[in-house]
This record gives sequence, C-alpha cells and structure tokens, in this order.
Amino acid sequence: MTGWKERNVYEWKDNPFEAIGKDWMLVTAGTREKSNTMTASWGGVGVLWNKPVAFSFLRPQRYTLEFLEREEYYTLAFFDEGYRSALSFCGSKSGRDVDKWKETGLTPAFDLAPFPAEARLVLVCKKLYRQDMEPGCFLDEALAEQHYPQKDFHRVFVGEIVKVLEKEE
Repeated sequence: MTGWKERNVYEWKDNPFEAIGKDWMLVTAGTREKSNTMTASWGGVGVLWNKPVAFSFLRPQRYTLEFLEREEYYTLAFFDEGYRSALSFCGSKSGRDVDKWKETGLTPAFDLAPFPAEARLVLVCKKLYRQDMEPGCFLDEALAEQHYPQKDFHRVFVGEIVKVLEKEE
C-alpha cells in the first residue's frame, strides 16, 4: 500500500500508556463501503495465547460496536497532536447522526479493515475473543459505581495484531 510501511509488531516503539491513555486512538471497523470510527483512551497491548494482541473496550451504545461485531478485522489508529480536534469530535459525536469522515476531514483507507489515512501508525487487528464486563466480577466495587452509573458495561475485545502500518515520511 502506497505511503505505508509494514513493521514487525516488536518494532513498535510507542509507549502504550501515552499512545492510548494520553494521546488517544481511533477504533475503526466496517467495510470499504461503510465504516465508523470512535475515539478511545482505554485499552492495552500485550501477549496472550502466544500472540501479540490489543485489548479494546466499547460501551454497548457505541455505533462502532455494531461494525466491530460484524467484521473479522478492525484497526487502532494513532495520530500526531495536530489531529486532537478530530479525535475529540470522534469521541463526542455518534456516527449514527453525523458522517465523521466528512465532518473531521479524515480520509478512510483500507487494509483488511478501514482506518484513517492521516494516522501515523495503525494496528490491524483480527478479533479473537469478546466478552461483556460483568458487575459481579469487579473486585473493587467502587470502580463499577464510579465508571458505570448507567450500568452500560464495556464489551471487551481481544484482537491479534496482524499488521503494524507506519506512515512513510
């Protein structure tokens, strides 16, 4: 794919705590024809079942969840600071109501799954596992009370990182 270099996952040098929790990411799923993207600041990466994986958390009301449920692959995209307003928009508006691509000026690209062409780095993930968080499983009940007053517990996805795409300079 022009403009992108495929990297080995072990070459990814970002600090995931900064990349996800501070800088945020876009979770994108769908097809070439129709997709949706959303901002996330919760998630993680690691090794599970001897595979490099990413952990993603989506609330049940998120429109992107519908796309993620249907498709085998999804992406996690990371950006330079100049895209903060686009990420803020994608985290505060629903794709049911607005065309996030059009409104933010982001351009959908595709490699097994859609992703924003303006990203600096993209993790292409294949779904391996999903499970809804259960209120009774919280060992610290205050976390459930604090983060889920509406009882809209996240659905957790574990995706194998099958490609790391880095924008060529």
